[in-house]
Amino acid sequence: MTATAEGDATLAKAAHENFPVAPRFLPRAWRGDLMAVYGFARLVDDIGDGDLPPGGADAARLGLAPGRADDRLLMLDALEADLRRVFASAHGGAPPRHPLLRELIPTVRRAALTPDPFLALIEANRVDQRVRRYATHADLLGYCELSANPVGRLVLGITGTSTPERIRRSDAVCTALQLIEHLQDVAEDLARDRIYLPAEAMHRFHVTEADLAAPTANASVRTLVAHMSDRARRLLDEGAPMMTGVSGRLRLLLAGFVGGGRAAAQAIADAGYDVLAGPPRASKGGLLYAAATTLRRGT
Repeated sequence: MTATAEGDATLAKAAHENFPVAPRFLPRAWRGDLMAVYGFARLVDDIGDGDLPPGGADAARLGLAPGRADDRLLMLDALEADLRRVFASAHGGAPPRHPLLRELIPTVRRAALTPDPFLALIEANRVDQRVRRYATHADLLGYCELSANPVGRLVLGITGTSTPERIRRSDAVCTALQLIEHLQDVAEDLARDRIYLPAEAMHRFHVTEADLAAPTANASVRTLVAHMSDRARRLLDEGAPMMTGVSGRLRLLLAGFVGGGRAAAQAIADAGYDVLAGPPRASKGGLLYAAATTLRRGT
């Protein structure tokens, strides 16, 4: 597979997200910037999850021997070094090696982005190599600060709409989207020996790890999922007013983020909160309806 084909395969995963990554109604420059950021974020996650294409091509592009592609921490370190080349290249330094990171250069320059949110996404995947369980909801929210919230901050940076209040609202939405994704992927995560349901909540609702390994969810698991889904919905409600003061196509994009989360949460509810039989996904119609409703209400 060529470098271009592998990059296209990575970017193609955008179609399977709970929210629109770079819809066609946005200005071309914004779409290009959002896809560049998505390409980076997807690459980081694929490294952290061990989902890179076979053959070690990504390792070679990062300056490592192809056989080291399975060393996730080493790959993340190499990716961080390549990320720093993105920012150094703006001052005459060597450009990054990986093609998906080279795509970031014009985005970083155009939007005057800083390394911090990108570094946070890398650190989240380092955490995934060390932490397999979360004791409390607060611990899980701390993980979301690294794994999810930087994405929203990058979107606000690209669109030039960052304010302290909008960042706070965006963080709530991004955390909610991450929590919902965790609920959808309970079985998949458990297969990777990861559980993103807080142990305190599992204890409260009498859920064991054996319950999560079952082919379908029992009543206790369903109650726990309903509880976590409700927390995510409340975060979406808290974050939705980030649309205040925003109009036009950006307002449509933000409504898509919130609506996508609401549609995904509704899909979980429609499945009777049984996330073990298969990850509940919103239909395109459900997503459009939720986004339109969010847009009309403005919250």
